Amino acid sequence: MEIYLLRHGIAEEPAPGQSDADRALTAEGRKKLRAVLESAADAGVCPALIIASPLRRAVQTAEIATETLEYKGDLLRSRVLRPEAEPAEAWEEIRLHRDVPSLLLAGHEPLFGSLFAFLLGDPSLQVDFKKGALARIDVGSFGARPRGVLKWMLTPRLVRER
Repeated sequence: MEIYLLRHGIAEEPAPGQSDADRALTAEGRKKLRAVLESAADAGVCPALIIASPLRRAVQTAEIATETLEYKGDLLRSRVLRPEAEPAEAWEEIRLHRDVPSLLLAGHEPLFGSLFAFLLGDPSLQVDFKKGALARIDVGSFGARPRGVLKWMLTPRLVRER
């Protein structure tokens, strides 16, 4: 399975009394995210399933991915992609969908840095997972502990805005 980890784009600072879950993407965050996703689309990225954290900025990120990558399926939401979730919880969600060839997860730090390392089989790895970054990790088996292979990682700084 191809697993794509997509960290949400730049989000607005929380307003006084605003819930963290309600923070939206900024115009700059949308622009940079779209540039990354257009590069991914040019490279043939076409997820069979997209799952997002229920937080607003992650859902908006997944919606941009849905549009840019021409995804036709339903957008699922999962609490195991919230920032404070554990990598093992996200792995269980991935395992539920092992029948799909490619899966895109839209979420947050600190989960995604930890999940990245967990999927590669080395939780001690340190990953600087930038906002709007997209990584592909391939996993061939679905046991209790994954042993994935990093194929690539794309950050907003590496792509030119169109």
